[in-house]
Amino acid sequence: MTIAKGDRLPAATFAKMTENGPEQVASDSFFSGRTVALFSVPGAFTPTCSAKHLPGFIEKADALKQKGVDEIACTAVNDAFVMDAWGKSAGAQGKVTMLADGNGDFARSVDLIMDGSKFGMGTRGQRFSMLVKDGVVEQLNVEAPGDYKLSSADHMLEQL
Repeated sequence: MTIAKGDRLPAATFAKMTENGPEQVASDSFFSGRTVALFSVPGAFTPTCSAKHLPGFIEKADALKQKGVDEIACTAVNDAFVMDAWGKSAGAQGKVTMLADGNGDFARSVDLIMDGSKFGMGTRGQRFSMLVKDGVVEQLNVEAPGDYKLSSADHMLEQL
């Protein structure tokens, strides 16, 4: 069943790049005791994701933090190396944490997957954003296929 507002996030493991290489990040500890703005994109370096979605959260990072967000994180069904390279190319360091969902385990666990096979992308995470407080989904914004508005940083700011 698809995750909903008021649900606790299921346990999952992400990966993020560190000075020592990829590091495992348990969702339980990442979301515990704080407010996280999490957004998911179908793929790193893809057109809408690179031109609008990630840049919007980078640009609005300070405004989101002024409204009580402790951390902003981007996830995609890509590996930690790709997410790190994409974050660096977009200037995300210090503003958006890049969390790789390499096998799509998190996207599947919240039942927000899409079939990108006709584009050669396989199973990916849908485009969405969520505000998570202490592991519980406070806001959930899932886009219709091909859309980009509900999951934007601007829309999340309006919700805070």
